[in-house]
Amino acid sequence: MQWLERHVPKLVLAPSFVAVLIFVYAFIGWTAWISFTRSRLMPNYEIVGTIQYERLAASPRWETAMTNLAIFGILFILVSMVLGLLLAIFLDQKIRTEGVLRTIYLYPMALSLIVTGTAWKWILNPGLGLESMVRGWGFETFAFDWLINPDKAIYTVVIAGVWQASGFVMALFLAGLRSVDAEIIKAAQVDGIPTHRIYSAIIIPSMAPIFLSAFIVLAHLAIKSFDLVVALTGGGPGYATDLPATYMYAMAFSRGDIGQAASSAMVMMGVVFAIVVPYLYSELRAKHD
Repeated sequence: MQWLERHVPKLVLAPSFVAVLIFVYAFIGWTAWISFTRSRLMPNYEIVGTIQYERLAASPRWETAMTNLAIFGILFILVSMVLGLLLAIFLDQKIRTEGVLRTIYLYPMALSLIVTGTAWKWILNPGLGLESMVRGWGFETFAFDWLINPDKAIYTVVIAGVWQASGFVMALFLAGLRSVDAEIIKAAQVDGIPTHRIYSAIIIPSMAPIFLSAFIVLAHLAIKSFDLVVALTGGGPGYATDLPATYMYAMAFSRGDIGQAASSAMVMMGVVFAIVVPYLYSELRAKHD
């Protein structure tokens, strides 16, 4: 009986542990193996070196996907954090309608990325949405055709992504603002320090860990973005809004090239590791210190 009580937690967790081991780490290992083979439509388990990565580097579509990831990632993270911080500071003034506004700002996060992409596809459609509405008001020369413009379509993905994520960032920052010691703020106010200086010199610098956490979450969302692009642009026009995740899907399920899909997946995982590992290292080091 004592043996059973001692080992019940292990027995309960064992199925989940085995499932994760097989369906996560085993498949990561399989993908890594495939990325070093000549696999096309069917797996080929003979390792031939880095040929798939060389093909990946030479692919114009992959270059577009990585360029789009840089554009989308930088703008998505930067704008979401700035907008989220401004909204948090606004709500931190303890305005009367804070509860209602907080709900409105957080509502987009409750929607799936498919719903967000579909909604913004209607809004930004030149024949149905914003452009059509403004022209109906009498502004016949107004044009907002970013959704069908290959050079600007990626920015529509940024708009939709920021709309959904900024409320979540606001919630993180608002919690951080509310956790600052009120006595410090009162002391600064007694000393006659203006409100904007209190925020810029005292409150915001003390929220560095929250900024880092928000950055990690947003970067992870940017790297794995798939649903939003598929629903909003379908990767088009052409492949102008391709991201690594949509490129990987296209190679695996549309082009029948699982070697390219595997190599692109490993590059994506490498980018995630490059962001997450330093963060985890800093957190563990801080705890030990």
